[in-house]
Amino acid sequence: MKKYIITFIVVSLFIGCADDDKYERLNEDPKNPTTVSEDFLFTSAVVSLGDLLASPNVNTNIYRFVSQYLTSTEYLDEPNYKLVSRNVPQTQWSETYRDVLLDLDDAKSYIEEKENLTQAEKDARLGQIEVIQVYAWQMLVDTFGDVPYTEALRAQEITNPVYDDASGIYEDLLTRIQAARTMLQAGQGFSGPDVIYMGDMAKWEKFANSLQLRLALRVADVSGMQSMAQTAAEDAISSSAGVMASNADNAVIQYQSSPPNTNPLWEDLVQSGRSDYVSANTIVDIMNDLDDPRRSYYFDDNLGAGVFDGGTYGGSNTYANYTHIGDAFKDPTHPGIYMDYAEVSFLLAEAAARTYATPSTADVHYEDGITASMNYAGITNAADISAYIAQPDVAYDATNWRESIGEQFWIAMFDNPFQGWAVWRKFDAPTFNLPEDTNNPVPLRYTYPVSEQNLNESNYNAASSAIGGDEQQTALFWDTMQ
Repeated sequence: MKKYIITFIVVSLFIGCADDDKYERLNEDPKNPTTVSEDFLFTSAVVSLGDLLASPNVNTNIYRFVSQYLTSTEYLDEPNYKLVSRNVPQTQWSETYRDVLLDLDDAKSYIEEKENLTQAEKDARLGQIEVIQVYAWQMLVDTFGDVPYTEALRAQEITNPVYDDASGIYEDLLTRIQAARTMLQAGQGFSGPDVIYMGDMAKWEKFANSLQLRLALRVADVSGMQSMAQTAAEDAISSSAGVMASNADNAVIQYQSSPPNTNPLWEDLVQSGRSDYVSANTIVDIMNDLDDPRRSYYFDDNLGAGVFDGGTYGGSNTYANYTHIGDAFKDPTHPGIYMDYAEVSFLLAEAAARTYATPSTADVHYEDGITASMNYAGITNAADISAYIAQPDVAYDATNWRESIGEQFWIAMFDNPFQGWAVWRKFDAPTFNLPEDTNNPVPLRYTYPVSEQNLNESNYNAASSAIGGDEQQTALFWDTMQ
């Protein structure tokens, strides 16, 4: 979704009215500019990926369903994991390759050609692009498994790219994100076009290190990759900039109050005028059992003050009878989360539990994660947070650290649902519901788009065979706890 391109087109129309080269411009279509600057391409790609992460639209993704944060009121295919009718895998595949990765690749080319930028400025911009590309590639792998990588983004040369081994892609991404850190240190990168940090390069470096930590921990259980995972994780933690250290470091998109630059949540929950979603009983029941103070932020009080009742996951639900999503998520300016301090704290807790070198102990990082999530939700009373953490069902359990970290990590990812799905697959916690309508198991991956089966058949068949079958229940290579 290239929202910021609209601005460029409007500007280009006015520029097209100038006298210079007016006769040459008679042969140009002002509504279809042939060249878009790297600034607009960068902003567009960042927003497109952010929109994809944030959107609850079932035509776009089902992250808030597969992570069981929301369920539906009427249309039951998606919360029952029937993804073919709307071809959800195709949307994520095409938007990520076309609107994110390809745009960023074009931006790289334009930057390299710029004569008015110093090499340091070029390197810093290329570093920002690398961070977003690594993020997008990880997202593709964590969704599908093996995907086109080395031969992708080269459509003029290769129309049917081969699929690369997912673990090999991860190894390369770890190399790329480490190189990106060096590029970010070179100089000033994108500033005005940067809708995440507004050109704050120190925060970009923390983002890169935090993403490296995520990549490393994701493969920490994979045979033959454990040593590499520990080395990469400890490198990210001990680097000069370090990882995110507070909510002030969060990588978020600053959405605006007016269309078309609003958070997609507002578009589907408010602007559409529809009543398609209610909070799922999976998360509502767990948070009710823990008397979790974040309920007042995550959920609306439409059933009465302090009353929260989640809709039956995957079943028919009447909108008026169940708890709605909280008012904060209906604000058009609600930030879209790429990565936050709560996630980083739980990653550090996992690293410490694995005896990696970390700034503190697993329990301290675990409690930092809960506190960061609480603070982000507007809960700042230290006594209330301490009382919550002291509960037997919340207190860190070193003997069952996967369950402890998994459940609280998942709760904290409520507004970053793609990561919530990844957390559940990685830790096998908490226990999810089976959808009432079909009892289909929760997907471990998306199946490949139908277009790949039709247009890239031989490579699709090879990939399907390599991963163990193109099925929703085929576990990803890093999902080792099956």
